[in-house]
Amino acid sequence: MATIYIPFYSRYGNTETMAKAVAEGVHEAGAEPQLRFTGDVMTPAEVMQKDERWLATHQRLTQEYAPASADELAQADGAILGSPTRFGNMAAQLKNYLDSLAGVWLSGATIGKPAGVFTSTASLHGGQETTAFTMYAPLIHLGFIVVGVPYSTVELLTTTTGGTPYGPSHVAQPYADRPPDDTELHICRVLGKRVAEIATILAAARA
Repeated sequence: MATIYIPFYSRYGNTETMAKAVAEGVHEAGAEPQLRFTGDVMTPAEVMQKDERWLATHQRLTQEYAPASADELAQADGAILGSPTRFGNMAAQLKNYLDSLAGVWLSGATIGKPAGVFTSTASLHGGQETTAFTMYAPLIHLGFIVVGVPYSTVELLTTTTGGTPYGPSHVAQPYADRPPDDTELHICRVLGKRVAEIATILAAARA
Protein backbone atom coordinates (compact mmCIF):
# COMPACT_ATOMS: atom_id res chain seq x y z
CA MET A 1 0.00 0.00 0.00
CA ALA A 2 1.36 3.40 -0.99
CA THR A 3 1.77 6.02 1.74
CA ILE A 4 1.08 9.72 1.17
CA TYR A 5 2.65 12.18 3.59
CA ILE A 6 0.49 15.23 4.39
CA PRO A 7 2.43 17.84 6.40
CA PHE A 8 0.34 20.94 7.04
CA TYR A 9 0.21 24.12 9.06
CA SER A 10 -3.09 25.54 10.32
CA ARG A 11 -3.63 28.52 12.59
CA TYR A 12 -7.37 28.30 13.19
CA GLY A 13 -8.27 24.87 11.77
CA ASN A 14 -9.37 25.58 8.20
CA THR A 15 -6.24 24.16 6.59
CA GLU A 16 -6.54 21.16 8.94
CA THR A 17 -10.08 20.54 7.64
CA MET A 18 -8.72 20.60 4.10
CA ALA A 19 -5.94 18.19 5.08
CA LYS A 20 -8.52 15.73 6.40
CA ALA A 21 -10.43 15.90 3.11
CA VAL A 22 -7.19 15.33 1.19
CA ALA A 23 -6.62 12.26 3.40
CA GLU A 24 -10.11 10.99 2.54
CA GLY A 25 -9.21 11.13 -1.15
CA VAL A 26 -5.99 9.22 -0.43
CA HIS A 27 -8.02 6.55 1.39
CA GLU A 28 -10.43 6.35 -1.53
CA ALA A 29 -7.53 5.45 -3.80
CA GLY A 30 -6.50 2.62 -1.47
CA ALA A 31 -3.44 4.35 -0.06
CA GLU A 32 -2.47 5.33 3.48
CA PRO A 33 -2.50 9.04 4.41
CA GLN A 34 -0.12 10.27 7.10
CA LEU A 35 -1.31 13.60 8.53
CA ARG A 36 1.37 15.60 10.32
CA PHE A 37 1.43 19.09 11.91
CA THR A 38 4.45 21.31 11.27
CA GLY A 39 4.11 23.12 14.59
CA ASP A 40 4.64 26.83 15.16
CA VAL A 41 7.79 28.90 14.92
CA MET A 42 6.71 30.75 18.08
CA THR A 43 6.55 29.36 21.61
CA PRO A 44 3.08 28.88 23.17
CA ALA A 45 3.74 31.92 25.39
CA GLU A 46 4.48 34.05 22.32
CA VAL A 47 1.39 32.70 20.58
CA MET A 48 -0.74 33.49 23.65
CA GLN A 49 0.35 37.12 23.49
CA LYS A 50 -0.88 37.26 19.92
CA ASP A 51 -4.21 35.41 19.97
CA GLU A 52 -5.98 33.06 22.44
CA ARG A 53 -7.84 31.35 19.58
CA TRP A 54 -4.53 30.68 17.85
CA LEU A 55 -3.12 29.21 21.07
CA ALA A 56 -6.12 26.90 21.53
CA THR A 57 -5.74 25.58 17.98
CA HIS A 58 -1.98 25.23 18.39
CA GLN A 59 -2.40 23.17 21.57
CA ARG A 60 -5.07 20.94 20.03
CA LEU A 61 -3.15 20.24 16.83
CA THR A 62 0.05 19.56 18.77
CA GLN A 63 -1.82 16.96 20.82
CA GLU A 64 -3.72 15.36 17.93
CA TYR A 65 -0.96 15.06 15.32
CA ALA A 66 2.61 13.84 15.32
CA PRO A 67 5.14 16.48 14.23
CA ALA A 68 6.15 16.56 10.58
CA SER A 69 9.52 14.89 10.07
CA ALA A 70 12.08 14.64 7.30
CA ASP A 71 12.56 10.89 7.65
CA GLU A 72 8.86 10.08 7.22
CA LEU A 73 8.65 12.28 4.14
CA ALA A 74 11.64 10.49 2.63
CA GLN A 75 10.03 7.10 3.21
CA ALA A 76 6.59 8.02 1.81
CA ASP A 77 5.51 7.31 -1.76
CA GLY A 78 4.13 10.82 -2.27
CA ALA A 79 3.32 14.03 -0.46
CA ILE A 80 0.65 16.73 -0.29
CA LEU A 81 1.55 19.91 1.59
CA GLY A 82 -0.91 22.40 3.07
CA SER A 83 -0.49 25.97 4.28
CA PRO A 84 -2.52 29.14 4.72
CA THR A 85 -1.25 32.10 2.74
CA ARG A 86 0.91 34.85 4.18
CA PHE A 87 1.07 37.83 1.82
CA GLY A 88 0.78 35.56 -1.22
CA ASN A 89 3.35 33.12 0.12
CA MET A 90 3.32 29.95 2.20
CA ALA A 91 3.30 30.38 5.97
CA ALA A 92 6.66 30.53 7.78
CA GLN A 93 5.75 27.37 9.68
CA LEU A 94 5.63 25.26 6.52
CA LYS A 95 8.68 27.03 5.09
CA ASN A 96 10.55 26.23 8.30
CA TYR A 97 9.73 22.55 7.81
CA LEU A 98 10.82 22.62 4.18
CA ASP A 99 14.06 24.33 5.16
CA SER A 100 14.84 21.32 7.37
CA LEU A 101 14.88 18.92 4.42
CA ALA A 102 18.48 19.35 3.25
CA GLY A 103 19.22 15.73 4.15
CA VAL A 104 16.25 14.53 2.10
CA TRP A 105 17.45 16.62 -0.85
CA LEU A 106 20.97 15.20 -0.55
CA SER A 107 19.67 11.63 -0.37
CA GLY A 108 17.46 11.97 -3.45
CA ALA A 109 14.78 10.00 -1.61
CA THR A 110 11.88 12.02 -3.01
CA ILE A 111 13.01 12.13 -6.63
CA GLY A 112 10.34 10.83 -8.99
CA LYS A 113 7.52 10.79 -6.43
CA PRO A 114 4.27 12.78 -6.87
CA ALA A 115 3.36 15.78 -4.72
CA GLY A 116 0.62 18.39 -4.56
CA VAL A 117 -0.32 21.41 -2.47
CA PHE A 118 -3.38 23.10 -0.95
CA THR A 119 -3.95 26.48 0.69
CA SER A 120 -6.41 28.71 2.53
CA THR A 121 -6.67 32.47 2.05
CA ALA A 122 -8.59 35.34 3.62
CA SER A 123 -10.02 36.53 0.30
CA LEU A 124 -10.68 35.17 -3.17
CA HIS A 125 -7.74 37.06 -4.66
CA GLY A 126 -5.54 36.87 -1.58
CA GLY A 127 -2.87 34.56 -2.95
CA GLN A 128 -4.55 31.25 -3.78
CA GLU A 129 -2.43 30.73 -6.89
CA THR A 130 0.78 32.47 -5.85
CA THR A 131 0.89 30.52 -2.59
CA ALA A 132 0.65 27.27 -4.53
CA PHE A 133 3.54 28.40 -6.73
CA THR A 134 5.73 29.23 -3.72
CA MET A 135 5.11 25.71 -2.45
CA TYR A 136 5.96 24.22 -5.86
CA ALA A 137 9.54 25.55 -5.89
CA PRO A 138 10.92 23.46 -2.99
CA LEU A 139 9.05 20.40 -4.27
CA ILE A 140 10.78 20.70 -7.63
CA HIS A 141 14.18 21.08 -5.94
CA LEU A 142 13.43 17.91 -3.98
CA GLY A 143 12.73 16.04 -7.22
CA PHE A 144 8.99 15.62 -6.75
CA ILE A 145 6.66 15.41 -9.73
CA VAL A 146 4.15 18.22 -9.15
CA VAL A 147 0.50 17.17 -9.48
CA GLY A 148 -2.41 19.59 -9.87
CA VAL A 149 -6.18 19.27 -10.28
CA PRO A 150 -7.37 18.71 -13.88
CA TYR A 151 -10.38 20.47 -15.36
CA SER A 152 -12.18 17.14 -15.58
CA THR A 153 -12.99 18.20 -12.02
CA VAL A 154 -15.99 20.27 -13.11
CA GLU A 155 -16.15 22.09 -9.78
CA LEU A 156 -13.16 24.15 -10.92
CA LEU A 157 -15.47 25.74 -13.51
CA THR A 158 -18.34 26.44 -11.14
CA THR A 159 -16.83 27.36 -7.78
CA THR A 160 -17.22 30.95 -6.62
CA THR A 161 -15.01 30.41 -3.58
CA GLY A 162 -11.85 28.29 -3.61
CA GLY A 163 -10.36 25.77 -5.99
CA THR A 164 -7.61 26.10 -8.60
CA PRO A 165 -5.91 23.76 -11.06
CA TYR A 166 -2.70 24.38 -9.09
CA GLY A 167 -4.21 22.82 -6.00
CA PRO A 168 -7.28 23.00 -3.74
CA SER A 169 -7.89 26.34 -2.07
CA HIS A 170 -10.32 27.85 0.42
CA VAL A 171 -11.61 31.35 1.19
CA ALA A 172 -11.64 31.63 4.99
CA GLN A 173 -12.56 35.35 5.08
CA PRO A 174 -10.61 37.97 7.08
CA TYR A 175 -11.24 36.44 10.51
CA ALA A 176 -10.81 32.83 9.31
CA ASP A 177 -14.33 32.04 10.49
CA ARG A 178 -15.68 30.55 7.26
CA PRO A 179 -15.10 26.79 7.14
CA PRO A 180 -14.34 25.02 3.85
CA ASP A 181 -17.51 24.33 1.87
CA ASP A 182 -18.50 21.10 0.11
CA THR A 183 -17.05 22.18 -3.24
CA GLU A 184 -13.70 23.14 -1.75
CA LEU A 185 -13.52 19.87 0.18
CA HIS A 186 -14.43 17.86 -2.91
CA ILE A 187 -11.49 19.40 -4.78
CA CYS A 188 -9.28 18.44 -1.82
CA ARG A 189 -10.44 14.82 -2.13
CA VAL A 190 -9.77 14.88 -5.87
CA LEU A 191 -6.16 15.91 -5.30
CA GLY A 192 -5.67 13.33 -2.55
CA LYS A 193 -7.01 10.56 -4.76
CA ARG A 194 -5.01 11.67 -7.80
CA VAL A 195 -1.67 11.87 -5.98
CA ALA A 196 -2.32 8.50 -4.33
CA GLU A 197 -3.19 6.82 -7.63
CA ILE A 198 -0.05 8.16 -9.29
CA ALA A 199 2.07 7.22 -6.28
CA THR A 200 0.73 3.65 -6.37
CA ILE A 201 1.64 3.28 -10.04
CA LEU A 202 5.12 4.75 -9.58
CA ALA A 203 5.81 2.71 -6.44
CA ALA A 204 4.95 -0.48 -8.32
CA ALA A 205 7.30 0.54 -11.12
CA ARG A 206 10.13 1.05 -8.61
CA ALA A 207 9.54 -2.32 -6.95
